[in-house]
Amino acid sequence: MHSLPVFIRLTGRPVILTGTGEAADAKRRLLERAGARIVGEDDGEARIAIVSDGDGATAQRLRARGVLVNATDNPDLCDFTLPAIVDRDPVLIAIGTGGASAGLAKALRQRFEAMLPARLGALATALFDARTAIRARWPDAAARRRAIDAGLAPGGAIDLLRAEAADGVPRWIAGQGDMEATRLEPIRLASNDPDDLTLRAARLLGEADRVYHQPVVSAAVLDRARADAVRIMVDMPPADPGEGLSLWVTLGLSLSR
Repeated sequence: MHSLPVFIRLTGRPVILTGTGEAADAKRRLLERAGARIVGEDDGEARIAIVSDGDGATAQRLRARGVLVNATDNPDLCDFTLPAIVDRDPVLIAIGTGGASAGLAKALRQRFEAMLPARLGALATALFDARTAIRARWPDAAARRRAIDAGLAPGGAIDLLRAEAADGVPRWIAGQGDMEATRLEPIRLASNDPDDLTLRAARLLGEADRVYHQPVVSAAVLDRARADAVRIMVDMPPADPGEGLSLWVTLGLSLSR
């Protein structure tokens, strides 16, 4: 991973913007949407800067002051890059290529724009507003996470790709949304290349509480699991995998004991 994606709250904060023309105007609009206070290069409080014309001398001066810089079309002088953005407020999806290809990021954004319903933000808001009811319905944190995963999954009660998902949140909370308390799902890999993962395998890796795997399974595949999922290297599937969703991941071998 070449950089760490973060979302920075800029409301009322000074951000330096230099350069003129269409590129500067586009960056100004973006900063204004984020609520930033746009200032010049001489502002001593600003810690973030966008050099819209990519001027190397300007970027170097600002970096020498400890300012984090984005220099358009000058990736060697960028401390951060600006992603392509899919905006479903309050849901934001940022797509970056590390400065390799703005065109690729744009194409991906357009695909996501076509795929994601306009009311995805309404679903996020509905889940936020219902957080007290959700905690009451599923007081155990692990059970609550499994129930949310099940509800948001394809075909679930609040499937995130359904336009009316936000309206179904109260029915989902009132219904039987619990996942099976304990289950072990096998995943047989065709290769150690994460690009070869099936949709099912990718989804399960994103949901699992723990991942039991053979020593030959690559770190690149295991990195597709949730960051807080426990990774356990074993030679055989466990007899008692533990509560929640566990995976038994093998590479081209029989899944039987």
